[in-house]
Amino acid sequence: MFHQQNRRVVCQWRFVIQQFYLVIGAALSLLGCADPTPETTYRIGFSQRTTADTWRRTMLDNMNQELSFSPDVAFIVKDAGGQSARQAAQIQELLDQQIDLLIVSPNSAQPITPVVEKAYQQGIPVVVLDRRTASDQYTAYVGADNVEVGRTAGMYASNLLKGRGTVVEIGESPGSSADTDRHRGFMEAIRQTPGIQVVRKLAGDWDKQSFDDQLTRLLTAQPTVDLIFSQNDRMALKAYRVCQRVGLADRVTIIGVDGLPGQNEGIDLVDRGVLNATVLYPTGGREAIRTALAILKKQPFKRENRLPITLIDSTNVPTMKLQNDKVIEQQLDIDRQHKRISDLNRTYSNQRNRLYVTLVSLLIVIVLGAYALYLVREKQTAYQRLTQQTEEIRQQKDQIEAVSKQARLATEEKLRFYSYISHEFNTPLSLILTPTEDMLTRKQTDSREVRSNLQLIRKNAHRLLRLVDQMLDLRRADAGKLLLRAQEGDIVGFTREIVQDFQAKADKLRIDLRLLTTEPQLALWFDPEKLDKVLFNLLSNAVKYTPRGGFIHVRLTRTDDTVQLQVQDNGEGMTPDEQTRIFDLFYTSNTNFTLGNGLGLALSREFVSLHHGDLQVESAKDKGTTFTLTLPLGNAHLDASELGTPGTSATYLPADDDWQETEPIISPPVGRNKAGTLLIIEDHDDLRQYLTTRLGDHFEILAEPSAERGWEQILDTLPDLIISDIMLPGISGLQLTQQIKADFRTSTIPVILLTAKGQMNERIEGTRAGADAYIAKPFQMTYLLETINTILANRAKWQNRYTGDYLAKTENRQEKKFLNELTTLIEQHLADPAFGVEQLSREMGLSRVQLYRKAQTLLGRNVNDYFAEIRLKKAKVLLTETGKPIAEIAYETGFSSPAYFTTFFKQHTQRTPSEFRKAAIA
Repeated sequence: MFHQQNRRVVCQWRFVIQQFYLVIGAALSLLGCADPTPETTYRIGFSQRTTADTWRRTMLDNMNQELSFSPDVAFIVKDAGGQSARQAAQIQELLDQQIDLLIVSPNSAQPITPVVEKAYQQGIPVVVLDRRTASDQYTAYVGADNVEVGRTAGMYASNLLKGRGTVVEIGESPGSSADTDRHRGFMEAIRQTPGIQVVRKLAGDWDKQSFDDQLTRLLTAQPTVDLIFSQNDRMALKAYRVCQRVGLADRVTIIGVDGLPGQNEGIDLVDRGVLNATVLYPTGGREAIRTALAILKKQPFKRENRLPITLIDSTNVPTMKLQNDKVIEQQLDIDRQHKRISDLNRTYSNQRNRLYVTLVSLLIVIVLGAYALYLVREKQTAYQRLTQQTEEIRQQKDQIEAVSKQARLATEEKLRFYSYISHEFNTPLSLILTPTEDMLTRKQTDSREVRSNLQLIRKNAHRLLRLVDQMLDLRRADAGKLLLRAQEGDIVGFTREIVQDFQAKADKLRIDLRLLTTEPQLALWFDPEKLDKVLFNLLSNAVKYTPRGGFIHVRLTRTDDTVQLQVQDNGEGMTPDEQTRIFDLFYTSNTNFTLGNGLGLALSREFVSLHHGDLQVESAKDKGTTFTLTLPLGNAHLDASELGTPGTSATYLPADDDWQETEPIISPPVGRNKAGTLLIIEDHDDLRQYLTTRLGDHFEILAEPSAERGWEQILDTLPDLIISDIMLPGISGLQLTQQIKADFRTSTIPVILLTAKGQMNERIEGTRAGADAYIAKPFQMTYLLETINTILANRAKWQNRYTGDYLAKTENRQEKKFLNELTTLIEQHLADPAFGVEQLSREMGLSRVQLYRKAQTLLGRNVNDYFAEIRLKKAKVLLTETGKPIAEIAYETGFSSPAYFTTFFKQHTQRTPSEFRKAAIA
């Protein structure tokens, strides 16, 4: 459009020039080429450390592109060529040129700090870009967090190596802030994974191949290097070529930094498989110019402008490459539009100058003035059209982002919902399959035990059937195929029967359950099957969350045209956020998913809506919950399709096996030798009881329903092994495992996570938390038993190897707990020669005399002798299994000098440490 307009303007002006050529020829020769450049308003000076690399050329290009929107700004660029002294001199030159604002990208922090502070103190705004100076005297800072860059690369490397491997790091210019910060962030992330070791950090440079020979020698000497982290993509490419030369290109993983578009840049290298990943490090050129213009125009600006970073690997590189291609294409379009607008401005300016010349003739002034006005209007129309199109594009982009965000949130809610659903399926499946497989593998079974297992199987089969029934009802409701079949009935008697179904369970828990109403009977049109499910869900929730000795009151009252049913309890209650979302289908709060929430309450509200009624909830945390069900009287609100015939509704058994009394599971035989003490932490009563019964034949069993109570039991008894579910009320099983492994008193206790979450990422999460085994439901009891026996056997071997010569044997739990704590404390402070009985008694919470007496009673020796035996045992292990120097072993085992260590060792073994090592090797 602009091109055609420009051609039309040129043709018309050619005609005008031909008509008045003789009159204005001389004037056109003087003014026809007048410069349309706008008057300079601001002068911005930019000191760049270098433009030799692609990243900094991209920064400069971005700055020039942003400045194209501000033609009244003069932009003065100084290139220091990577020399700090030269950069300081160039900044002084810019100050001498009386610039309005200084943008500086430091080569090194210290050398240029004085001149930058000088500019700031002279009142010239200073914008520091990319790297910082050694002072806080600047107006604004623009750049990414180099520490976060290193941390992102380190976390990705840890995940990529799966917690084990060797790493080589290639830094930037030594001493630069980027090199220091990226290294620090990378090491912070790597230290979280002890199995990963950074074997070497090489000093790299943008323009030199200073690390090639070092890396070649390193890879040749250590071909087991798994990963190279290079602090920029350019050096990462050089590292890849070194790996090619030594034949390790297919083995070594390389991570770079910058993520620039273009050939042989970060995104292209990841796309081609040369690099495994690169951390996108934005240049900040556009942001620096925007901040500078905001400062100059006295507009609000941020002093600290942190640029976002992201990791690019094979999973997102196609998207990033496509986005960069789109950005480049859009930038080219913008450049073309700017060129066209500049051409129009130039044309307009030339013709305006020519208009001034035609003042010699009134006719020329009228013709050219009218035409100039026409051109101005055309230009304004073009600008308005362009602005309108830009606004429409922006609005479409905002709409697309909003829809995308809603879709992402909905998907996350659904995935979380199905995760909880799978857990609800897996628990009853475990209680069906595990007893079944157990009975099939046994050669002889007791009839009472068979009956108990069959009752457990039937009970959990009904649970599965009920869950599937609710899911099908919700699917029909969502499809609009759930129909109401209302019939007139006595709502008082109907409610009383359902309450009585829960009476036995309530009495067992000492819960005061009662129906409160003044109506002997009350006629109401309702669907018995659906209203039964609503009341059953409300009452089952109340029973589940009401403590022993609490109350559940069901109130039935009548108003002028409605019936109101309230289910009130004094249970644990809900938070305000839970109240607002408790009826959402995909909302499961922070607690475990059950039949009473998630599906049950969402389905209950659907059933109440079919009755043209309302279901509301009022609750306060730790003060109880009240559900209020309101239904209209009469049948005027129902149409003909919603009226059913009495006796035609589907039969539905409200009682669940959860509320039926069954024979207790057979207790394990007593008097048999137990292989150890197991603690089972499982909130599902049936599964906890089943595991207690089956494992009780082999072990002494302790069982708790929550992580909080389980932790108290762990500290009290120090069990030999812990079996825990992950999804527990309150603290999760993963959090409990981390707590166990972090406490020195319990860190050596093996933990088995028994859960319905069996996906690989969840197994990795459990292993990362410190679990010794991860078994998914449903499971085989034989596999669980073998896993327990193997873990305990390995633990016994480990104890015999490291503590067998000095740890006394005892079956008393309290004595065992005391000896474990005593030995653990000594081993933790073994390398500290100043750690003695005084410090040990304080750590144990005993007086010195009490500690001596207790140790003498249990160990048959005093504490100092026990100290010496542990040091001697540790020294023997280090001499036999390591090649450490004897002096280092002496200090590591707490001796003040190698000479004293040799004397002590010979007194107790009749050989010097060197003779002992030689004999062990021989």
